[in-house]
Amino acid sequence: MDKAKLREHSMEKRSFCDTPLLRVAYSSAGPEDSPPVMLLHGWPDDATAFAGITPHLQAAGFRSVAPWLRGFGQTTFHSAETMRSGEIAAMAQDTLDLADALGVGRFAVVGHDWGARIAYLLASVLPERITCCIAMSLGWQPGAPTTPSLEQARAFWYQWFMATKCGEESIRRNGRAFARFQWDSWSPPGWFDDELFDKVAASFENPDWVEVTLHSYRVRWDEAEHDPRYAELARRQVTAKAISVPTLTLHGDDDRVVPAKSSEAKEGYFTARYDRRLLPGVGHFPTREAPKQVGEMIGEFLIASS
Repeated sequence: MDKAKLREHSMEKRSFCDTPLLRVAYSSAGPEDSPPVMLLHGWPDDATAFAGITPHLQAAGFRSVAPWLRGFGQTTFHSAETMRSGEIAAMAQDTLDLADALGVGRFAVVGHDWGARIAYLLASVLPERITCCIAMSLGWQPGAPTTPSLEQARAFWYQWFMATKCGEESIRRNGRAFARFQWDSWSPPGWFDDELFDKVAASFENPDWVEVTLHSYRVRWDEAEHDPRYAELARRQVTAKAISVPTLTLHGDDDRVVPAKSSEAKEGYFTARYDRRLLPGVGHFPTREAPKQVGEMIGEFLIASS
């Protein structure tokens, strides 16, 4: 798509929507009567991760909705009493609640990092709501998280660090620098500048960002209590054996936190169309590092899966 057409399809609208627990900030693009696509960002990132691909999705005939997840940007909790859970099940329910509030029934889901985990949960547990699933930088593995290989455990150092008191103190003292270190480490150098990081890091100033972040990584490895509100959805998450909706996995071949080989040989877990594509020279942030390539791949897959 040429630059003129991209500009034609680049208008995004930022809005808010109330759900049972949250006031969700989100951006949207495309006609409201177009097939909907939920775009779910990862950590440490925000909804602007998809700014470079939404014009491609709009040009392909889709409407995109990109929320800031709980704890990010201007998304806030209605009550101070609500547990600041970072469970994937919690954020999957947030996505369903947002879709319901917007009057969206079935939708395609596109997720990166945390968003990929959310997308896989929704596709495996609630296929009646999901038209297709596109996940980036992460392969799907049914069941509860298992002890990673030593290579992966080394790359996950930041998760173990956050399970310690000194790690918690470090995040609380300077979470921005902690997030910047991950951006510097997870992809080949040169993919972003200070201005971009500073804009995104404003989303980490949300007063719930630290609590949601710490809980998410601690609860993943059973180092924190689960929120009973999501017990049934979490149970269904770990008992799901297959994904029955069309699924595309995109993985940078130079991902330095979740190595590309970790998403290999997953075909047996999918009963509908499944495709995995490697992105040459791309690290952990595909939508930011290669937006044109990723946008076109996603647009093509959405059309083929419609």
